[in-house]
Amino acid sequence: MKLTFSLVFLHILMISLWASAFPVIQIGLESFSPQHLAFVRLSIASLVLLVIAIATHMRLPDIKDIPFLLALGFLGFTVYHTALNIGEKTVSAGIASLLVSTTPIFSSLLAIFLFQEEFGKRKWVGSAVSFAGVALLTFSKENFVHSVNGILLILLAALAESIYIVCQKNLLKKYGFLSFVTYSIWGATISMLVFLPGLETELAHISVRSAISVIYLGLFPTVIPYMVLAYLTSRIGSAEAAISLYLTPALSFFLAWLLLKDIPSAASIVGSIITLCGVLLTHSKRKVVVKETKFTMQR
Repeated sequence: MKLTFSLVFLHILMISLWASAFPVIQIGLESFSPQHLAFVRLSIASLVLLVIAIATHMRLPDIKDIPFLLALGFLGFTVYHTALNIGEKTVSAGIASLLVSTTPIFSSLLAIFLFQEEFGKRKWVGSAVSFAGVALLTFSKENFVHSVNGILLILLAALAESIYIVCQKNLLKKYGFLSFVTYSIWGATISMLVFLPGLETELAHISVRSAISVIYLGLFPTVIPYMVLAYLTSRIGSAEAAISLYLTPALSFFLAWLLLKDIPSAASIVGSIITLCGVLLTHSKRKVVVKETKFTMQR
């Protein structure tokens, strides 16, 4: 389908919002612990989605599906955002976004083991190249122990997100994209109530900068891009809608430099390029089919 001005605008909006999340997370971490930042962000998103659910007369989920919705919400949002936030304590925003872009590779590998789907030679080579880039990113850090811990946590976030993506197919078909994402975020927010103690202390000493950042995270990167992606998927298909997301790390590096004065080292830049090349190679001439869900990456 020919891209119109409106479709191009929506692509840019989606990429920009998701890319902005990574440096804004680091601003939020100035006043919040990683767990509290994730909880407040998801709580704000849940309230927004509650208004949307009421306005659209969203159907309630069947009782038998609630455990699965809670489990997927826990993986796709609770684990993802918590691990990502902790990882960003020691890993730069640009590199964090690059590591998260390995999510489709994990999704493809999981699809092989869970659904016996085909994974060609090109994809194996691309995966190896990507993880070579990740290794270079790891060893390029001066504080090696902290960088390893942070990178492993962000890779854990990508893996949790991948399980969420691969296992959501049936529920996504049953409830539709907006309802499924809404129930997942609500489930994740409920599971994060265990982090409520101590939040009042951080809220009492929150800086204006961090307050703006967490409100922004809850209102924009957590809600709007998913609506945009749903619309684009309905117009041009999931693969075409998601392919532009590979531009997200490049924009995240730029925004991290602009907002945080975070200048990557030469080794980090080379490792990032290698990782991104591997991801692109993995998903060129795609054969693995998880059409509705494979590329739905969270930010």
